[in-house]
Amino acid sequence: FLYEGDAPLAERRAAALALDSGLLGELLGRVDLRELLDPEVLAETARQLRWRTEQRRPRDPEDVVELLRVVGDLSSAELAERGAPESWADELAAARRVLRVRIAGEDRWVVVEDAARLRDALGVALPVGVAEAYLAPVADPLTDLVARYARTHGPFAAATCAARFGLGVFVVEQALRRLAANGRVVSGEFAPDTVGTQWCDAEVLRLLRRRSLAALRREIEPVPPRALAT
Repeated sequence: FLYEGDAPLAERRAAALALDSGLLGELLGRVDLRELLDPEVLAETARQLRWRTEQRRPRDPEDVVELLRVVGDLSSAELAERGAPESWADELAAARRVLRVRIAGEDRWVVVEDAARLRDALGVALPVGVAEAYLAPVADPLTDLVARYARTHGPFAAATCAARFGLGVFVVEQALRRLAANGRVVSGEFAPDTVGTQWCDAEVLRLLRRRSLAALRREIEPVPPRALAT
């Protein structure tokens, strides 16, 4: 017992982070990783998920279609932040591959495959000329949109997601609970600088844990005696 607390902080954090999330939740009553997840890992992973890194910059209109399919609706300004000029979106709109619609009081670009999903979940008014093949109803459009939001973000508050879609927080929380029941999202406290319940896609959380654990293990790697002496 004398040396029980002598382990370095990084080593203790790494040991806690290696625990299974389900077991951690059972032990603590909820998943609380605020002191364990690395803030730099959180920020960089969120940038990658949102296609904000240099490696994920669109190179041509085809990449813009893939960007909107993976990330979801984006405004012209958000496309420009990622290096995609509005002329590419205009070109795709002329070919009916993307649509400009209004979501939460803002004009945004979406892929035509999302037309029915946005219409049924958010009441979005679709432009004239959308092919019938893209207008067939989907089973649970709102849950689809919220699931994609979770896949392309780090830990987030339900209110933030609700604001993105112009919805009430309760409506989004209901969708998140449906996803949580299927193990697709997890609720808890994740980001160091936040208070209150957050939500995170289960796969994203696994990625954050792996990357944070790797960062912590780098901190406790053995060093030569010279480094210890200095």
